[in-house]
Amino acid sequence: MTTNNKTPQEEQRTKDAPPTRAPQPPCERKPANTSLKQQRMAAWRPILHPVYVIWTLFIIAAVFIPSGWKLREVSENVVEYAIKYDAYEGLEFTDCEIDVANQGRECTFSFEVKKSMIGPILIYYEIDNFHQNHLEYSVSRDDKQLLGSLKQDPLSAANCEPLNKLGNITLNPCGLIANTFFNDIIEFIPSEEQQSAGIEMTEEGIAWQSDLIYKFKQPDGFYYELCDSCNDCDCSAPEWSCKERYQDPKSGECFRYFYPDDNSTQYLYETYDMINPILGVTDEHFAVWMRLAAFANFRKLYGYIEGDVMAGEFLTFSITANWDVKSFKGAKSLVITTTSAFGGKNIELGDGFIGIGVLCLLAGTFFSLKHLIKPRKLADDKYLRYKED
Repeated sequence: MTTNNKTPQEEQRTKDAPPTRAPQPPCERKPANTSLKQQRMAAWRPILHPVYVIWTLFIIAAVFIPSGWKLREVSENVVEYAIKYDAYEGLEFTDCEIDVANQGRECTFSFEVKKSMIGPILIYYEIDNFHQNHLEYSVSRDDKQLLGSLKQDPLSAANCEPLNKLGNITLNPCGLIANTFFNDIIEFIPSEEQQSAGIEMTEEGIAWQSDLIYKFKQPDGFYYELCDSCNDCDCSAPEWSCKERYQDPKSGECFRYFYPDDNSTQYLYETYDMINPILGVTDEHFAVWMRLAAFANFRKLYGYIEGDVMAGEFLTFSITANWDVKSFKGAKSLVITTTSAFGGKNIELGDGFIGIGVLCLLAGTFFSLKHLIKPRKLADDKYLRYKED
């Protein structure tokens, strides 16, 4: 006879409890019995026989050494000239040296072309010891603002500090990258022969087209008008924010324009005189600068010359120096160079191929001698080592 010691409340809870489920078998995760899922597919399982390894090393050497010599030859055919025109120390050419930013010092110098340069001839400015790859610098931008937005979220405002506002004036574009823009002006001065041959420096087509399409746009509400005549291009009407007309130095055409919130915003063309107010942030020099360099020493494209320049000629350039390098102990240079199928002058690439080829040749020779003098029997069990008990 069993005794029920449960209270009425416990019996009621027992009755109300849901029925217990029968134990389920564990889920099976075994892959299907196929060649693919059970890894039984036919495959090449090479055995590293000494003869195969030796031949592989010799083949690599036979390919890499001639390729390296060819890469060196191609690189040596690239004609390159450079002049350092401002630096913290070690400067020889001092006509362009400045001590403060936006000094506007002008200088002129010429490169003597000792070996004919076949176009396109690329014009670079080269910066030393400027870390665009620094994390705090690289995030100091507002991408939505660069795409025309006039509204700024808190995160973008924080990233742009300390160059987000100057007092009550909003910087557009904000951030360290945009407001350290390289603003030296480089001009090519052709000789009479070069001018008659149509040799000139082009500053269009130097930026990535994807950047110009997807990353940069004038502020929302911006518009401009091409005037019929420069004499009739008045900015006094309220629908224009310009204080005076803008005349394109190349075409001579005159424009008037409107920037929203112009009284409380400092736009790019107001920060840098070299920026065309019609183009603003879509200026290609600005787009080139905004694509960050990976290293502290870098080059950025300023322009290019399409024609050929023969040996014995001179390439003359005028520079208006505004960008200070002494504040960060850096240097800046002007570089003119031709190109090859593998880019600019790069002797190290060919040397790397030759180095790898020579190493493979030496290794192949060593293993060949070893295999001839004292060969090792394949799968010899005397080389096995067992763990002692």
